[in-house]
Amino acid sequence: MKNKTILNSIRRFVKLIFIKLFRIHDTPQKIALGFGAGVALGIFPGTGPLASLFCAFIFKLNRASALLASLLTNTWPRFATFLLSVKIGASVLGKDSSETRLAIKEVIKNFHFKDLFNVSVFEVLLPLLVGYLVVALCLGLVAYLTILIIIKLTKKSAILKKLRKDT
Repeated sequence: MKNKTILNSIRRFVKLIFIKLFRIHDTPQKIALGFGAGVALGIFPGTGPLASLFCAFIFKLNRASALLASLLTNTWPRFATFLLSVKIGASVLGKDSSETRLAIKEVIKNFHFKDLFNVSVFEVLLPLLVGYLVVALCLGLVAYLTILIIIKLTKKSAILKKLRKDT
C-alpha cells in the first residue's frame, strides 16, 4: 500500500512539473534553453537557482524553466553526479578514479581555507571540476533537446486537436 502512495506522489510531482513547463508563455527554444541551462547549473557545484536565474537573464532565456530545472537537479542527483564526475574527470585527465575519489575525500576531511591555494589540492580537485563540467554540459544538452521535442510535440498535438474541434 505504501509503494502505491509513493508512486502516486511521484506521478503527481511529474505531472505538476509538466504542467508548469507547458503553461509558460514563451518560445519552445527559450523554454528548452532555459531548462537546459538550469540543469547544467544545478548540477555544477557552487551554483544553483541564483546562477541559473542570472544566466537566464543575461542570455534572455526563460527564467521560470531555468529556475525549475535548477531546483530539480540541485538536490536529487547530487551523489550520483559526484561519483560520475570523479570517474569522468579522472578519465579525461588520465588518472585513476578510485585514487582520485580517495584523495578528494581526504581533502574534504582535512579541509582548511589556507590549503585551497595549495598546488596538491588543486591537482586533486581538477579532475572533479573537469568531470562536473562534462556531466553538466552533457545533461544540459540532453535536457534541452528532450524538453524542446516534448514542447513541440505537445503544442503540435494541441493545435491539431483545436483544428479538429473547429471543423
